[in-house]
Amino acid sequence: MTTAARVEELLRDLAPQVLAILVRQQGDFGVSEDAVQEALLAAATQWPADGVPDNPKGWLITVASRRRIELWRNESARRRREELAARQAPPAPDPASDVDDTLTLLLLCCHPSLTAVSQVALTLRAVGGLNTAEIARAFLVPEATVGQRISRAKRRIKANGAEFRMPPPEELSDRLAAVLHVLYLIFNEGYTASSGSALLRVELSAEAIRLTRQLRDRLPDDGEVAGLLALMLLTDARRPARTRPDGTLVPLAEQDRSSWDAAAIAEGVALISEALATAAVGPYQLQAAISAVHDEAARADETDWRQILGLYELLQSIAPGPMVTLNRIVAVAMVRGPHEALQQLAAAAAGPAADPALAGHHRVEAVRAHLLDMAGDHEAARAHYRLAARTTLSLPERRYLESRAGRPRPDAADAVDGDAGDESGRRVLGSGREDDVRSEVGVREVLE
Repeated sequence: MTTAARVEELLRDLAPQVLAILVRQQGDFGVSEDAVQEALLAAATQWPADGVPDNPKGWLITVASRRRIELWRNESARRRREELAARQAPPAPDPASDVDDTLTLLLLCCHPSLTAVSQVALTLRAVGGLNTAEIARAFLVPEATVGQRISRAKRRIKANGAEFRMPPPEELSDRLAAVLHVLYLIFNEGYTASSGSALLRVELSAEAIRLTRQLRDRLPDDGEVAGLLALMLLTDARRPARTRPDGTLVPLAEQDRSSWDAAAIAEGVALISEALATAAVGPYQLQAAISAVHDEAARADETDWRQILGLYELLQSIAPGPMVTLNRIVAVAMVRGPHEALQQLAAAAAGPAADPALAGHHRVEAVRAHLLDMAGDHEAARAHYRLAARTTLSLPERRYLESRAGRPRPDAADAVDGDAGDESGRRVLGSGREDDVRSEVGVREVLE
């Protein structure tokens, strides 16, 4: 690893700790966050050339505190405040500087007054240590758009009088659920990008795993935190085999399973096994269990689809959603046959109890095409693959669907994968509207 890369990794680890200390000691999340960003920029410029200081955390605290005073001076309208700021020295290191408040900071970034896209952007910047330009590049949106969302989020936190402290017990569960959801969205967008020419945005999925590991360190007994980390590890383990050198998508049945990350699979299986045995069952644990069943099959035709269907039935009972519905239908086809699955798909997409979120969705057409292929109606399958290809925003997915349309008799298992995904991750930052992020939980198995 190069010096610059080591510095970048260190700064991302220290960023939430330094910000938490400033907010706890001096208040005003918005000003403190701006000051920390400038300190990180200074460190990224100086440390690779001058060397990392003996106490990098203390260095960042000192520089950020000085910059915070300057910002306060510039914004202060009264001479009294300016004189007080001029006399204020940077805080000396104290025992509290060794306290890691990352969880408190995550909860603040996921304040219920913020929209999901604002929570994602603020979490990546304040906790992940990414700057505005990096977030914009990751989500293929203008830097100004990300900057505006972060600024609005900080103003909203201040306007709501949010304090830097753990929420009361009666609020903690809901706030933690928001944190998990935000981390889930970040991972999904990195693992299967919603738009653009690349299928993967590794920097986002890696950051989501890193932050979830930190959360797991602070909440080791929480089953859903363990489940989410297991889900990410078990899913990301397949990443090396998901694309060919030219970037095209490789279906699960064709993947070289020897290139999967065995260590990540082992860690994920151990995490989910312990969580299911010791904690109340939740949706992230069930999704991780489904991924574990896929990962533990030595070959695609050895996949235990009956177990997967049972897990989806349970998932649908506790966390129903459009993507859960579609993926359960795929499992039905693998266990009971495509004709029953086609009947269930028709009811789910257009029947009296149809989910409006599935109307016109390209994944419905992808699943229908897959089921028609399984049933032997290849001409109809090709038409629906083409329809799905026309409506997806992802170029790798479009090419994959078009290639399926050109294959006369694809294998039944080729269109199925256990990759994690959630349509709530679509257009996380790329949309012009902040209410485009939906809240349902699901896993994506319908394309690969």
